[in-house]
Amino acid sequence: MNDASTSFLIGLLVFLIILSALFSSSETAMMSLNRFRLRHLRKTNPAADRAARLLERPDRLIGLILIGNNSVNILAALVAGILFSRWFGPDAGVWVTTLLLTFIMLIFAEVTPKTIAAVHPEPIAFPISRLLKFLLWILGPAVTTLNWLTNSLVRLFGIDPTKLSDHHLSSEELRTVVDEAGNLIPDHDQDMLLGILDLERINVNDIMVPRNEIIGLNLELPIKELLKTITGSDHTRLPVYQGDINNMFGTLHLRRFNHVLHAGGESITKAAIKRFSKEPYFVPENTPLSVQLVNFRKQKRRMGFIVDEYGDIEGMITIDDLLEEIVGSYTTTQEDADQTISKIRDNEYLIDGSMSLREINKETGWALPTEGAKTLSGLALERLEMLPEGLVCLKIEDEYRVETLALGEKIIEKMHVARVAEKSRSDLDN
Repeated sequence: MNDASTSFLIGLLVFLIILSALFSSSETAMMSLNRFRLRHLRKTNPAADRAARLLERPDRLIGLILIGNNSVNILAALVAGILFSRWFGPDAGVWVTTLLLTFIMLIFAEVTPKTIAAVHPEPIAFPISRLLKFLLWILGPAVTTLNWLTNSLVRLFGIDPTKLSDHHLSSEELRTVVDEAGNLIPDHDQDMLLGILDLERINVNDIMVPRNEIIGLNLELPIKELLKTITGSDHTRLPVYQGDINNMFGTLHLRRFNHVLHAGGESITKAAIKRFSKEPYFVPENTPLSVQLVNFRKQKRRMGFIVDEYGDIEGMITIDDLLEEIVGSYTTTQEDADQTISKIRDNEYLIDGSMSLREINKETGWALPTEGAKTLSGLALERLEMLPEGLVCLKIEDEYRVETLALGEKIIEKMHVARVAEKSRSDLDN
């Protein structure tokens, strides 16, 4: 090579720098590929499938690229040494080669190509995967030997080099992906996807209708009162019980009972209500919504009664309540018409005590604690540890000021709630 012409050596050096840039960009591009997008593209794109196959063994791929890159860089250093020795002399040529070639390689063969590859991995990785596959076939024995040596060394540190990283997303990671999707996913669709992810960490107790709010048919009441409840109901299904709601008899589907109503007269009896009632479906407390959605489908049910460990009914849940956690409210009832929260000014509201903490947090963007009590009244009573005899004021989490406005026999009916201070960053971190 010492006898080669200067023009040939210059051309060879430029070619080697380009080749080094190619290897450098291929490494960054291949490793920057989105694994989930790659799984989708490989079904229809042969280049994507080729890249995915190379990434199945990242140790072989990295070994191949490093063999090529280091070989090219060493050869470039030899060529540059000969050139600069001719121009600057043997002694000065060594220093010029070290300084100038390092600068050239960093700019043109490392930083610039790797930056481009990191920003646009697919346009680089897909075409170059063909070259890498060809080189892997040629340099297979060398790559295998290199991998065996390096893997043996890695195992000394207790690391299994054959164990690939887990690229599956957790629910929280998937939530972040949906949040950061921006304009790729419309806001409404984002809310629905986040609602589905929330099903795993929300229990039936969080969205149930409390037992004291359940509208049903008490068979101990006169038939006229039962008929009034049936004809005035906004619901298509009504619980049927005897005296106490824990003595649940079943669920009456009003559509099935319609022909009895049309017949009128003596055909409308308690016996007829019992005959057209379907046996009740009970749901254990604290069942995750994701599980209950599956159970509703398996049992072919639309309504369930939540029971505690002693078998007492705590509340009721319907398939509509569950679906509204995903798609948002899509039904209108008298309960919806009665406003339970009204805004006074920023971070200040009048709220019914029976409103659930989760709904309050959704409406206001607050972060009232939901680990214990489920309603605002329950939270206030939990902190007061008693039912107040008069109007009181209290603070929750040193962030929310709660003033009681109306008291019932067993609950606080109306409250004025204001957010008075932001939690400090240190408090949030702790």
